[in-house]
Amino acid sequence: MILDRVQKTRLRATSSLAGAAALLLALTACTGGGAATSASTPQTGGTLTYASGDAEPTCLDPHVGGNYPQALLSTQFIEGLTALDDGRPVPALARSWTTSDDGTTMTFDLRDDVTFSDGTPFDAAAVVANIEHVQDPATASSTGYLALQSITKATATDDHTVTLTLSRPDSALLESFSQPWVGMESPKALQRPQATNCESPVGTGPFAVTAWQHGDRVTLRKNDRYTPLTGSTKPRLDGITWRFLPDSTSRYAALQSGQVDVVDNAQPDQLKAASAKGAIRDLDAPRPGASNRLELNSGHGVFRDEAVRKAFIAGAQLDPGLRSLFLGTAERSYSVLSSVEPYAYSDPSLFRYSPTKAKELLDEAGWKVGSDGVREKDGQRLTVTFPVSTNQSVPAERSLFQQVQASEKAVGFDVRIEELDLSSWYAALAKNQYDVVSAPYTKVGADVLRILYDSASIRPAPSGYFANLAQLDDPEVDRLVEQAARTSDTAERGKLYEQAQRRILASGTVLPLYDQQNHFLYRSAVHGIRTTAVSTPWFGTAWIDR
Repeated sequence: MILDRVQKTRLRATSSLAGAAALLLALTACTGGGAATSASTPQTGGTLTYASGDAEPTCLDPHVGGNYPQALLSTQFIEGLTALDDGRPVPALARSWTTSDDGTTMTFDLRDDVTFSDGTPFDAAAVVANIEHVQDPATASSTGYLALQSITKATATDDHTVTLTLSRPDSALLESFSQPWVGMESPKALQRPQATNCESPVGTGPFAVTAWQHGDRVTLRKNDRYTPLTGSTKPRLDGITWRFLPDSTSRYAALQSGQVDVVDNAQPDQLKAASAKGAIRDLDAPRPGASNRLELNSGHGVFRDEAVRKAFIAGAQLDPGLRSLFLGTAERSYSVLSSVEPYAYSDPSLFRYSPTKAKELLDEAGWKVGSDGVREKDGQRLTVTFPVSTNQSVPAERSLFQQVQASEKAVGFDVRIEELDLSSWYAALAKNQYDVVSAPYTKVGADVLRILYDSASIRPAPSGYFANLAQLDDPEVDRLVEQAARTSDTAERGKLYEQAQRRILASGTVLPLYDQQNHFLYRSAVHGIRTTAVSTPWFGTAWIDR
């Protein structure tokens, strides 16, 4: 079950299935994430063609690794225990839940009318198998593994009741269960070798994977066994063809010609053109969790010195490039959290462009201007390595990084941009071969601060990826984010998260840029698109005019 995600508030609550059903009934005529409502009469049949410019996943199972390209695809066929409505966790595959007074035991009552697309019943044993799969080091999970760290044991109390034992109270766990990286997969399918399950994971969602032609497309068919929540509908489409078209010009041309129905990673000029044409529409769905930001590696190289980090921040000229390259489609951020997160704290005063201040800081830190304008100290050049993922950074963003490179050169930094494919980029981070990096991270809720900035996250997850790329090691930040995770009172959580963000921003390890850009363009003949908890488009209720 998918509900439109409107981030206004976050509440930790026990919900009823009837309440969620009533809400879903009210939303059946709406589309998600800013798309216009449709007066078209729903139609059945047809195949929707989606063209992705994001990196083709190396595995379709979102438990393995856990990145956004996997989420885009897997939300079409995998569902979670919870969903989000107006920021509140509400029932999905779980009917309801209760939490013990000390916060260390959670009990979930599960739906008893759901089967996976391979015919396997969805039950308590399936939930236990999924949690164990995510937590198994052999799965090499990152996003899901970090989200479920508080769970020490999952027990099937009866066929449709699961009890979770937690190492600590976890106020973010219900939010986490709305994410595809911890979504429910067929336990029968999970018993297959990982390589096999990566090709065709099996869920309870409205579609099922039938084929993956690597380098070209994934084919999904309507799941005839899909059981929507009361008041929703069976999928109207016969299926989805999910194509991989890395070239943005080719993607947009295919959309214009009607060869494809929906595209992601739309470029700013395409967004502006689409806004002037009624035949193509823009679904703007900012991702939850962190903003898009530059992380300065405080555990390595020149950025171990706080003064040098703050000089780099002062020397980064962002605003002119942001205006000229993004054409008004991206707004500058001064927060480590996305604008859709209600606990986001912003401080523009820390990020004013000041080459004078940058030079003063470097002078005081002992970095002298060399013959070629690059500063030196004790025989070492002020060199900064900046790996950039060409799969995750659109051309406009890569051009912005080049403008930052130029502004940093003017104050004495030698910024070396290395454009890499996604796998090489991950490898560079795992080997600590970076000084600054743009690393988008999507997770529902402000608990993303714990994952990104708790010193424990400097240690790699089983996938080999470590989330604290700033390598911030601040015991007070650790205390604040861990206390916030234990706190159910929303006002108190907000205070703790604000204090944590103030320290993170003041540390000089983060340079916020803007929200993670997440625009989808679609033909006006497509209707009924909704968005998920992680702002992916969902086609379970979509249809195409024919």
